[in-house]
Amino acid sequence: MEITTAAEAGTRPAPADYFTGQVWQEPVARTPTAPPLAALKVSFAPGARTHWHTHPLGQTLHVLSGIGLVQARGAPARLIREGDSVWIPPGEEHWHGAAAGHAMCHLALQHVEGDAAVTWLDPVSEAEYAAAQG
Repeated sequence: MEITTAAEAGTRPAPADYFTGQVWQEPVARTPTAPPLAALKVSFAPGARTHWHTHPLGQTLHVLSGIGLVQARGAPARLIREGDSVWIPPGEEHWHGAAAGHAMCHLALQHVEGDAAVTWLDPVSEAEYAAAQG
């Protein structure tokens, strides 16, 4: 058994190369078993969001608080709220973040293949984000 305290884990800004707006990350877990699982608590300020991206082994999101959006490329955006869980299949291009005027916090869980848990793509444009609001 291994315990990592909140003080040890810390909170850090998400990399600006892959996010739009203020986003904070807190590592939750990274298991050593195959395939390793990486889990992060991700907090989005109103309007903040990821860039388009994929996961080689898929991703699960679980909303802890707030109101957010998730969208697969070519599909309509979906509203997500506290208690909602989202499964994103391997290789599906998608983005997620806070809805306009609302903060949102979720757990992001993804298995790691080799050294990669994510492949980052292009930013979500302002026009794409505005269209997602409905």
